[in-house]
Amino acid sequence: MKAVLRPYVAAFRARFLLLLQYRVAALAGFATQCWWGAIKIMVYAAFYETAAAAAPISLPNVVTYTWLGQAFLALLPWVADPEVAMLIRTGGVGYDRLRPLDTYSYWYARTLGWIIARALPRAILMLIAAGIVLPLVGLEAWAWRPPAGPEAAVLFVAAFALMIMLAVAVLMLANVVVAASLNERGVNAVLMPLVIVFSGSLVPLDFFPDTMRPFLHAQPLAGLVDIPFRIYFANLRGVAALEGLALQAGWTLVLIVLGRFAMTRMMRRLEMQGG
Repeated sequence: MKAVLRPYVAAFRARFLLLLQYRVAALAGFATQCWWGAIKIMVYAAFYETAAAAAPISLPNVVTYTWLGQAFLALLPWVADPEVAMLIRTGGVGYDRLRPLDTYSYWYARTLGWIIARALPRAILMLIAAGIVLPLVGLEAWAWRPPAGPEAAVLFVAAFALMIMLAVAVLMLANVVVAASLNERGVNAVLMPLVIVFSGSLVPLDFFPDTMRPFLHAQPLAGLVDIPFRIYFANLRGVAALEGLALQAGWTLVLIVLGRFAMTRMMRRLEMQGG
């Protein structure tokens, strides 16, 4: 088993270490996400001053939800892996087809390294700024709070792992579409608004009308933000939290199966020209 996994681990590690070198991009992303996080919190604070009784989530939890969203923003699958588009345009995909590896798993490992490397430095900086610095300067009300308790912390670890796996499964479907269409612009234009709205990144899904909530909580993109973050501050606990984890795992499995099927069909039709 170790020998089988070694090339995929190597692919993940190589992509991860390569992208960790872009420190300026990480700092720029962190600064931007701090700015937008502060703006969103101010908007929520103004809303809660006039309609706190109608809010489904308390303001401290919404503040934490916002900082979590900003910290892990780069994990969201709103743009296809740019390396896949380059491989298709340059013909480099032919090398991937010649490797004695499962292409889907190989692309999955590389995409996993890509999104984690983009998110990790920003998440660490955000935790320091919003979770440590803000309380120290007397802004506890605006700070990123720790998990609601030991149970919430343990369940969040599982939810976070499933969140990453689900995000990569979504990206793999996007990568297949890019490979089939030879262009990533259309995929990204459609994927970005869908992920932002239906994951709960724009606003928590509980802020939507009651009639829409059952659908919003059951659809796959809820596992990217809404489910793990609500587990974090114990809005989902006990059986409800386990149901959320089951939804994440179930949709991840479904999307991986669909991605494999789509990739198989795409690779059969892929033509390479030149020499």
